[in-house]
Amino acid sequence: MVRAEKWLEDEGLILLEGWARDGLTREKIAGQMGIGLSTFYKWQKKYPQIAQALRKGRELVDYQVEQALLDRALGGDLRAQMYWLNNRRGDKWQEHPKEKQDGGGEEVRVIVDV
Repeated sequence: MVRAEKWLEDEGLILLEGWARDGLTREKIAGQMGIGLSTFYKWQKKYPQIAQALRKGRELVDYQVEQALLDRALGGDLRAQMYWLNNRRGDKWQEHPKEKQDGGGEEVRVIVDV
C-alpha cells in the first residue's frame, strides 16, 4: 500500500511537479504514484502540498507555451496571431462570430391562417 507521506516529502513533490510540467494526465500521474485516480483526487484535497506541486508544474509550462506563442505572433507568424486573437480577443476576432442575443429585439408575430 502506498502512503501519502512519501509524496509530501521534497523529493516526492518535485516528482509530482515535474510530471505535471511534462504534461502527464492525472491518470498517468496517479499510475506513476501507484495509486488509483480516486485516491489521487482525495490526496489533492487532503494535502494542499500535492495540489500545489501539480498546479505549479502545469502553470510553469503553460506560461512557457504562452510566451512562445506570443513571440511567434509578434514575429509575424500569421497562424499564431490568429490563434492569439481568436482566444484572447474572441469578442472581436472570432472566425465565425455568433450573433448577439440580448433579448431586447423586436417582437415577431407569426400568424397562421388555417
